[in-house]
Amino acid sequence: MGHTHALTGAIAWLGVAPALAALPLLTETSRFTETGIMVNALTPAEFVAGAIVCAGAAMLPDLDHPSATIAQTFGPITWGLSKVVAWLSGGHRNATHSLAFAIAMGFGTHYLASNFMIGRDIMVVLLIGLSLRSIGIGIPGKKFSSAILNIGMTAGLFVVFRSENVGYAWLGLAVAVGCLIHVLGDCCTEKGCPVLWPLQQNWLLPWKIGIKTGKKFEQKFLAPVLSVVVLGLLYFRLAPL
Repeated sequence: MGHTHALTGAIAWLGVAPALAALPLLTETSRFTETGIMVNALTPAEFVAGAIVCAGAAMLPDLDHPSATIAQTFGPITWGLSKVVAWLSGGHRNATHSLAFAIAMGFGTHYLASNFMIGRDIMVVLLIGLSLRSIGIGIPGKKFSSAILNIGMTAGLFVVFRSENVGYAWLGLAVAVGCLIHVLGDCCTEKGCPVLWPLQQNWLLPWKIGIKTGKKFEQKFLAPVLSVVVLGLLYFRLAPL
């Protein structure tokens, strides 16, 4: 479900970002030179922004499903887009649920972030909003009020990131990681997904031990555990020694 994908996306970023930030071209050259292996290259604000963005990016593969959380997030715009993506990708859990899609989204977003500031900012805002929607930020039973709350919090977080001078050289990486963790998560369900698309063989857990989506195990056990892991990683990464 959406909240599980979002939480695992945040966990993936919090777990691997410090090491992956050492890769060339993912941050400013001067900072790379000054910090060496760059385990601390990301500022605390960039680290948190990356977790939120990666959580939102972990929803992107489900844009091939008109009933998914991402398709409902921004009304007719995302619903219409999801119908187009579903047609182009061959339906749910096809092209968008693959390694190729994760890599393409990562490189595409990196190019966008490097060359078009307005496009980059729009992408960041959309992913923040999607992240908040996915983890359940809203008012139960109040769709309009929830949408207003989501918009307000999204704008507020974006302004905070701007005030903290957050750089987005890592944006493509966060999107790729988010998409990839979604694919890996769906491989743990009963149906699996075609990781090596266009090859059609689905990857899934053996012995029919895949998770049943939306059942009690996911909602009552997995979601709380993942939430605790997110909070624990935030404390571990950001708390002063």
